[in-house]
Amino acid sequence: MSVSDDSTFPFDQVAESTLNSLSRRVDADPETVERGLVQLVLTLVELLRQLMERQAVRRLDADAMTPEETERVGRTLMLLENRMAELRDYFGLTQDDLNLDLGPLGKLL
Repeated sequence: MSVSDDSTFPFDQVAESTLNSLSRRVDADPETVERGLVQLVLTLVELLRQLMERQAVRRLDADAMTPEETERVGRTLMLLENRMAELRDYFGLTQDDLNLDLGPLGKLL
């Protein structure tokens, strides 16, 4: 069988079928991809912000921070929360958009 043979190889049929299937399921629109990536990144940042906030509350409850540390951490968390709100607004996302549904595990945040 030569390479220039016009018959379709089984691999070619499988590859074409797979590409057709993927193109129906994957939306490769650049704007959608960008928004999805921003949503994922902001979700991760929000998750980390909430974890840092909880850790700060634990440390505060255990009297493990000086007043200066308490002030600095509080100010930093407020600034981060404000910046997150600005970024959500800029990209047209809501707080609920960042709360990913993990199926049987429930919501992320």
